Amino acid sequence: MKIALAHKRLDSRGGTERVLLQSAIGLRDRGHEVHLFCQKFCIEPPAGVIAHWIPGLAQPRTMRLLTFGVLAPLVIRQFGCDVVVSFDRLIKQDVFRSGGGPHKVFIEKMRRQSGRLKSLWYDLSSYHRLALAIERIQLSVAGSRRVIAVCERTKREIVEAYAVPDEKVVVIHNGVDHERFHPRLRAGTGRRIRAQFAIPDESRVVLFVGSGFRRKGLERLLRLWRDGSASDLHLLVVGNDARLAQYRSAWSKHPRVHFAGPRTNVEEFYAAGDLLALPSVQEAFGNAVLEGLAAGLPIITVDGVGALDKVTGELRAGILQDPDDPAELQRKMFWLLDAARWPELSRQARDMAERYTWKDYIQKFEALLFDLRDQGASERSAARVAVPTLSGPHRSR
Repeated sequence: MKIALAHKRLDSRGGTERVLLQSAIGLRDRGHEVHLFCQKFCIEPPAGVIAHWIPGLAQPRTMRLLTFGVLAPLVIRQFGCDVVVSFDRLIKQDVFRSGGGPHKVFIEKMRRQSGRLKSLWYDLSSYHRLALAIERIQLSVAGSRRVIAVCERTKREIVEAYAVPDEKVVVIHNGVDHERFHPRLRAGTGRRIRAQFAIPDESRVVLFVGSGFRRKGLERLLRLWRDGSASDLHLLVVGNDARLAQYRSAWSKHPRVHFAGPRTNVEEFYAAGDLLALPSVQEAFGNAVLEGLAAGLPIITVDGVGALDKVTGELRAGILQDPDDPAELQRKMFWLLDAARWPELSRQARDMAERYTWKDYIQKFEALLFDLRDQGASERSAARVAVPTLSGPHRSR
């Protein structure tokens, strides 16, 4: 099968980018002809995968969104692929994989965390208005034949936000690299990372991994260090944000808050942590959550995160009932970090992560693509049969 995969950026950083990369590799390994269509290649495409550059404007972000969303389908169409899968906002594709849930829902949640001026900005912003316009087209009958949701909650949000038929949305959970993210890295790699940031071996470390700090809930965490509620814990922040420099400047004199910035060796930072905290304002699957579990870390996050669809036992204690309640966040952090309880929680975390594999993801993804290819072939065949013939006794004169 000839498959097109589209996203603005090919990179090893970022949740959607890593899923794109794993999808390309997995489909290639199953014998498919895989074509990548990107506006920016931050890493070399995998061997055996055919790369295509999509022209467009990189700045401002509104023009980047517009040019890629409109031009990518036009470029892809020239290559005659059997199935086109978008991991981004395009006006036309066969399959749209929604990694973060509807932008419409994201804006509604961010508004609830904002003042009047910020809420007004969401209404007036050309970027958000364009993103919503493309999303409406993308989730329409003409925009996509199927939608992949990363969890059940994301599926419900898509169905409810745009009245998408339930049968059109398929849930396929992401996988995780169980070797790259592993508890055995704690002894060597984890200690080395701690030493880089002058964190003692005996100190407890709360890890935050994510880009777009406000959406990922970093401010909810920082207030515990700001008011001294978590003064005996270290906070290690990994990821990027438009205001990263301001965050670093504001916290530069705090001895227990560390901003590592974006990293490609993120697995080494999981090895340095004792707990992953991601009290997000908006979260769909949460690749960081699954990576943290694979590394043996208990998790604190919000309800509905897809990586916890199968969570059971004591690990459920890390699901926040009210993410805006600092007392609940503080209480659960210290409960999960309790020295007597932590080894068993770590074992449960690893066991749970092993239920999510890239092999299972690729099998389900491939099955969906085969169905769409075969369905398309049947529809084209039926259309040819339905066209009246001009031969025989009914030929026009």
